[in-house]
Amino acid sequence: MRMLSFAAIQASFSPDRDANIAKVALLIREAAGRGAQIILPPELFQGPYFCTSQEERWFGEAFAWREHPCVLALRPLAAELGVVLPVSIFERDGPAYYNSLVMIDADGSLLGCYRKSHIPDGPGYQEKYYFRPGDTGFRVWATRFGRIGTGICWDQWFPEAARAMALQGAEVLLYPTAIGSEPHDASLDTSAPWRRVMQGHAVANVIPVVGSNRVGTENGQTYYGTSFIADHRGDILAEFGRTEEGVILASVDLDFIDRHRAAWGFFRDRRPDLYHGLCM
Repeated sequence: MRMLSFAAIQASFSPDRDANIAKVALLIREAAGRGAQIILPPELFQGPYFCTSQEERWFGEAFAWREHPCVLALRPLAAELGVVLPVSIFERDGPAYYNSLVMIDADGSLLGCYRKSHIPDGPGYQEKYYFRPGDTGFRVWATRFGRIGTGICWDQWFPEAARAMALQGAEVLLYPTAIGSEPHDASLDTSAPWRRVMQGHAVANVIPVVGSNRVGTENGQTYYGTSFIADHRGDILAEFGRTEEGVILASVDLDFIDRHRAAWGFFRDRRPDLYHGLCM
């Protein structure tokens, strides 16, 4: 039996970067104190979700991934607490800008950077103004506690991304997120399908999934929370509502899931020879 305990953080964030980092650090301490080994904060928790509009001032908030204030602050915390921290950041690499995630292992070492592959562009989510499409490919990290696959927000809607990480041996999929109301249609609420698509990834790949979202209203846009942890069946193990802030936790037996995945035969019965159309 190889048990893994993981947590999702749900919180609101202000324009004060240092205060946001301190808030997340406090919640990480709470999660670690409750036994979490892998702790997932929401997307771009360094500040408000600035991609609702096109304002060049926000480019000044990007840093090289090894030197980002979130990474510098949380790296020693990961080592102190012995926890794995996937940290979402606004990354600058020379003249290029990315929506990225830095994986910090439980000893504080930096395992590398994943750059968001799918970049949305629409009312309230104008990320193409700020970010290039990621060039890292989908990543799976061999951490102290297990092999972690990570996507970022819009990535979570694409079954190809989840399957690609599962094929690389991911044992859990983590999705930091910033998603909420749709400015062009007040009647459109995507919270339920947002969950369901990731629960589908869990079922199709026999793998636990964690989605961590923000809450609160920023510039007229309300983020609907509903962060959750699903098991390998897609069943909800822990969840938040639309307004709470804090930490949710769950534990799974990775050895059992590994055997169960083999028994289902999804990977045995794949037909890559018939999938060429997926690359069109």
